[in-house]
Amino acid sequence: MPAKHKATAILLAGGSGNRMQGEVDDKILTPLAGQPVILHSLNAFLASESIQTFVIVTRDAEQQAAIEACLPKEVAPIYIRGGAQRQDSVWAGLQAAPADTEIILIHDCARPCVSPEAIRESIGQAAKIGAACLAHPVTDTLKSADTYDGAYLPTTVDRSKLWAMETPQTFRYEIIQPAYQKIIESKTPITDDLSAIEDIDQPVAFIDNRRPNPKITTPTDLSYVTFLLFHS
Repeated sequence: MPAKHKATAILLAGGSGNRMQGEVDDKILTPLAGQPVILHSLNAFLASESIQTFVIVTRDAEQQAAIEACLPKEVAPIYIRGGAQRQDSVWAGLQAAPADTEIILIHDCARPCVSPEAIRESIGQAAKIGAACLAHPVTDTLKSADTYDGAYLPTTVDRSKLWAMETPQTFRYEIIQPAYQKIIESKTPITDDLSAIEDIDQPVAFIDNRRPNPKITTPTDLSYVTFLLFHS
């Protein structure tokens, strides 16, 4: 059995980002390999045997009802409405977490390929260091580019220090809660949760994911993610 910490998983289901470029009304409820996208994430967290509480951040009552209808009966999450921006939704989830939570995992349900092993490692590293994130080193050649006469002047970016962030992003609650409170109070827009702790010199364990964990963004992603679920 994995080491037990009082861990709460915040699953981000609601928000405008759930629409798949206008073609799918709600991508986390889209069928994928025989079940809604959100269930693949939820099942991985359940299989990790490391989560005591689930907080599902929803867009509205209609989405919540649809999620409730597809969840296993033994799962009784806390539901909370999300906000206009991602940081508002995460903040709502943090406030809904039980007071005795030690570890918080924040996961985008549009990443259904997360594994139980990665979840357990993320919790262990966050408990030890304070924060952890699934990530992968950037392997493509990257360029910054200034516009010039209808074209670009490219400059190669050193990729040796570059990592692409994934989720879950995992924290000791005592670290992420006050950091997010500052973000909300200052109305600072952020696109991932590590951004909330960048100004406090908090070390982060990057967990080099052992299998692809892409985010579903376009309809063509569904066939690729289906392949990964069966072959990773």
